[in-house]
Amino acid sequence: MRAQAREKVHRNVVMLCEIPTGTGGRPSKSLSVQQAEALLTAAESSAMHAYIVVSLLTGARTEELRALTWANLDLDGRPNTSPLVPPSIQVWRSVRSGGDTKTPKSRRTLELAVRCVAALKVHKEHQDVPRRAAGLRWQNLNLVFTSEMGSQLDAANVRRAFRKVVKAAGLDPTMWTPRELRHSFVSLLSSKGVRIEEISRLVGHASTNVTEKVYRHELRPVLTEGATKMDEIFPDQGREGTNEKP
Repeated sequence: MRAQAREKVHRNVVMLCEIPTGTGGRPSKSLSVQQAEALLTAAESSAMHAYIVVSLLTGARTEELRALTWANLDLDGRPNTSPLVPPSIQVWRSVRSGGDTKTPKSRRTLELAVRCVAALKVHKEHQDVPRRAAGLRWQNLNLVFTSEMGSQLDAANVRRAFRKVVKAAGLDPTMWTPRELRHSFVSLLSSKGVRIEEISRLVGHASTNVTEKVYRHELRPVLTEGATKMDEIFPDQGREGTNEKP
């Protein structure tokens, strides 16, 4: 544009190009508590059970879970130490190039919910079945979630298996994807009053600005704190305990 304005060129070839409009992405949504429970129940008879439980109850990205190894899990913790060390998951890797997480802040260690621990222990036992069946063909990568030969799952594998569970839960499989387990994690915590600062740390965001931008539809704004504190500072002494009408 500058060259054209200064008559250095007679025509700006960029003006001849058409910019593709592209297609809009499908907006994400989150599961209600009832839908989430139905999904967890339907998953119990599926090989996806532990995957769905961990994704929904930790908010880990699908790219992080596909790279998760057993070495990054502590399913027992140290309950007899002081301070107590709970069972945990180290979200330190992903299937991205080089194995790095999305951002440095995404590298995090999270306490595991009881339901996660139980599902993962059962999953570990069940994984022995395909390992023995594959024999020498088994790829010993120490991955938690694998194909029948021990190799890393790809996104298509996860989507197909996830849709079967969604359908079994009585939900529309065309309307839900694995990434919405993470969205649901944020929504369910927010609805329980967990502060955005804490949610941001749990999902591995660099700042609360990222959380607010990406999950603005899942976050429930809490606007009561100011009023609550003002009531503590300036109690309505004139009306409390009286029959005075406003």
